[in-house]
Amino acid sequence: MERKDFLRTLGAGAAFALTFPCVNGCSKNDGIETFPVSDGVDFTIDLTSTEAAPLANNGGFISIKSNPDFTYLDIVVARNLSGELIAASKICSHQGTEEIRFITEDGGVYHCTTHQSRFAQDGTSLNLKTTSNPLKIFNTELNGSMLRIFE
Repeated sequence: MERKDFLRTLGAGAAFALTFPCVNGCSKNDGIETFPVSDGVDFTIDLTSTEAAPLANNGGFISIKSNPDFTYLDIVVARNLSGELIAASKICSHQGTEEIRFITEDGGVYHCTTHQSRFAQDGTSLNLKTTSNPLKIFNTELNGSMLRIFE
């Protein structure tokens, strides 16, 4: 029995409740699923602040969560192994979990701790779980000790 036939036998409510966690990751849909990331992101981080201390070292990262100026904002900011400051959505494009971290393996990659999805620093997928869903990457601009994150 194909998945769509199985879901029809369950009914819409039961099918959604039982299978929603798998649908995005198991789908053979050629379309690209997207998860909410605010449009118009534009904010700064003071790199001399205590909260930004992990960014002083190559491989360090911080998470920015729910800025009141935006309806939805979860971003991971990292200093890659070359010393550049980079930023990406913390929302994994594989299943929409908020578990993206920056790790120093393989020259520095974004890694989702939920399903082990991995993304290059430009957002492209590095494994089969996320082949059609790139990770949202933000622009960064350093002006003195102020780091601007923007689209």
